[in-house]
Formats: sequence, structure tokens, C-alpha cells
Amino acid sequence: MAADLARAVEPFDLIRVSLSERVFVKLRGDRELRGVLHAYDGHMNMVLSDVEETIYVVDVDEQSGESIVRTVKRNVEMLFVRGDGVVLVAPPSR
Repeated sequence: MAADLARAVEPFDLIRVSLSERVFVKLRGDRELRGVLHAYDGHMNMVLSDVEETIYVVDVDEQSGESIVRTVKRNVEMLFVRGDGVVLVAPPSR
């Protein structure tokens, strides 16, 4: 994979070499995904499997006015991600 990364010319080249690998996807709305990338297109629509979704929810304490961040996690077997919500895609770290 290191040789493939060295030949990356366009941004989509990094995504292409990550097919069938675990990737990290940051979405709008304080959501993050980690899963195996199976397919993608030019709009960054993606199909992921074995997905762990992390959602960060900010609640405000009515008495103190402090912000409290909760983390909600769920696992999904197969997920279609619409590309207009994608902020960042990180290939697997080696």
C-alpha cells in the first residue's frame, strides 16, 4: 500500500487504494464512522460494512448553563453514506 500512496496524484487515488480497508469518515453534524470501504463514487457516496458510528451530542444543563458532551455509539452491519455529508476520509493508518 505504501507504493500505491507514493503514486497518488489525485485525491480520489487515496480513496481508491483504501478499498476493502478500514477507513475513518468524519461527517457533518458531529458524526464519525469507522468501517470497511466497499464502494465510492465521484460525489463521495460510499458503502461501508462493519461500521461503528460515533455521535457527539451536546446537552446544556438547565441549572448551571454548562455544556455537557455525550457520546452515543452504534454498530451497523452495512451502511450507505451520502457524499454531501462527508467532511473527511482518512485511509487506514499503518
